[in-house]
Amino acid sequence: MTIVKTDVLILGAGLTGLTLAYRLRNLPITVKIVEARDRIGGRIKTIYDANGGSQEMGATWLGRKHISLFSLLKELKLETFIQILGDKAVFEPISTSPPQVVSLPPNSDPSFRIKGGTSNLINTLASHLSEGQIITGQPIQSITKEKGAFYAKSRDQLYRSKIVVSTLPPYLLTKTIEFNPSLPSSINATAAKTHTWMGESIKVGLTYKTPFWRADNTSGTIVSNVGPIPEMYDHSNVEETAFGLKGFFNGSYFSITKEERLALVLKQLEKYYGPQVRDYLTYEETVWRNEPYTFMAYDTHLLPHQNNGHPAFRKACFSGQFFAAGSETAKSHPGYMDGAISSANFVFEELKGSL
Repeated sequence: MTIVKTDVLILGAGLTGLTLAYRLRNLPITVKIVEARDRIGGRIKTIYDANGGSQEMGATWLGRKHISLFSLLKELKLETFIQILGDKAVFEPISTSPPQVVSLPPNSDPSFRIKGGTSNLINTLASHLSEGQIITGQPIQSITKEKGAFYAKSRDQLYRSKIVVSTLPPYLLTKTIEFNPSLPSSINATAAKTHTWMGESIKVGLTYKTPFWRADNTSGTIVSNVGPIPEMYDHSNVEETAFGLKGFFNGSYFSITKEERLALVLKQLEKYYGPQVRDYLTYEETVWRNEPYTFMAYDTHLLPHQNNGHPAFRKACFSGQFFAAGSETAKSHPGYMDGAISSANFVFEELKGSL
């Protein structure tokens, strides 16, 4: 087994890992990113179709309070646009009453989407890195520290690095990688009770030739207490050349088939818009609970965002050579894209002086 040597080894080619590598690119060091999946992006996953449309199966929205994210987008010259909500919403309060169209108050704090899809941010960050710097399809199985260096082993490769930065969700980090010596008990104990953001989510989306949901007395904004779709939104592109609806599906339906979920999606939408919903161009979904490099069943019940942003994650260990980074570890907006970037910025500042 050959040994790949680097100064900094980043585990995970999601938003945190790619942002950190982007920040480190001008320092006189070598940086490698090892990604378990066969794709980059992590919990950012934009599916593009031949009709010019796209569906966000992962992180989608940002707000004005997400300063770190907006700053990076500006730096990379990427544009945003306001999420369409409209002035009405389809509201379904109870199963025994028909859906109703209700008025929405003026929205003074809109959500935004990234022009070209959220993966446009991922691909732009990756374009600033060197060829071969990102290695995909290599889940790390064990990390051993010997004589001041780390040896990270995947299924068929060994990586030697002075510094290791994990961007995996903390729970997944401690459950899937064997450490020798062990991580500090403060990290292990906190990670065991740290919720993985979006881990139980199911995202669904359909594209159509026309945005029929914009007709009078209806809306593409859906809020339902009946489900199985609790909320859905207009997901057309900013150019208004491709049209779609995207939303969340009740996470308890993770064990049924894709075909069964699609049937339930169409049945619910047909109540609001009639049989035209069956003339869709594409249907996409991602069941994040079934993504092994994002989610693993918890040992105990955890609340959404539990221990996200816990200060234990921001203390480097192994003499300052190992960092637990990633969105869940961020001090501000943990679990969100902004948290992923602020985590990368934090680790970069910690490393910059020592490197």
